[in-house]
Amino acid sequence: MSQLPNQPTERPVPTSVDVARLAGVSRATVSYVLNNSSSVRISETTRRRVREAADELGYVPHAAARSLRAGHTRMVLLPTADVPAGPFHHRFFHEMESGLRRLDYTVVQYGSTGLDPRDAPRAWAELRPVAVIAPGTIDLTAPGISVLRRSGAKAVITLGPRPVPGAHALVMDQRVVGDCAVAHLLAGGRRRIGVVMPEESGLRRLAEPRLAGARRAARRLTARVEPLPLRYDEESAARLAARWRALDLDAVFAFDDAYAMLLMRALQDAGVDVPRETAVIGADDLMLGRLLRPRLTTVRMELATAQPLAELVDRLVREPGGSPECHDLLRAAVVRRESA
Repeated sequence: MSQLPNQPTERPVPTSVDVARLAGVSRATVSYVLNNSSSVRISETTRRRVREAADELGYVPHAAARSLRAGHTRMVLLPTADVPAGPFHHRFFHEMESGLRRLDYTVVQYGSTGLDPRDAPRAWAELRPVAVIAPGTIDLTAPGISVLRRSGAKAVITLGPRPVPGAHALVMDQRVVGDCAVAHLLAGGRRRIGVVMPEESGLRRLAEPRLAGARRAARRLTARVEPLPLRYDEESAARLAARWRALDLDAVFAFDDAYAMLLMRALQDAGVDVPRETAVIGADDLMLGRLLRPRLTTVRMELATAQPLAELVDRLVREPGGSPECHDLLRAAVVRRESA
């Protein structure tokens, strides 16, 4: 009769009782130390002994148990947005996430692509977050906000081009990008301006308000603005460049730097002189734009808040029940180079 090989015995999961026994302290002291509580004075020597015991045993606090005791989690939910993220968005989320971690929040990104907007709030609420920062790509409604609040979310915050009734709002009004770009072209004497409208899915929410901002700027000098549908591929750019002179345009705001570089290369291949015949401006201030010839003029976007984003979220969590707040985050400025 064959025998089964010896199976490794799983070690029991260490508990706070084990840590307390090894460190020679009470279980309450372990809880105070590992939860970074400042309500009780504990010497640095004792804190070090508790942390060393926890490290030796491989113990970490149980987040769910801690949430039950506190009545809420320390989780801030960041549902993902179905929009390509540029440098500005990376800076925004890096500042937000690192700041929240320093304030002892757990930041969780939630994959929401393909999730029906009506189902999204309920799916987020299942995780019992203390705050939700919802992207503008998912249209929150009053019932959805109510579901989140009843599940324990102390702050429901939207991140998008306009406020949503009943929620706090971090507004990134993309119109300022188009306005800034076209105002710069107008100041340079350009009056017949194309505005690239990407045909890729997910970009309409950015492209349409940027076009609106471009038109707003053009109205100040009765300049002409021409929307230019463009796919992000060389063939589409070549076709647009081939009929450029027939369009009778002397400048183009190309949505962002990636589209600007694509179109500028196609215009040059078609014999259109940049910037003498056509000025080109992008947005995002990508490093690659500085390596082109001519170097790419662009719009750089910056955050503008009265306090760091993480501190703003923390305040909204600690002071629930107030009227919805609206914070305009987006500022834009032209980085002038050779293409416009």
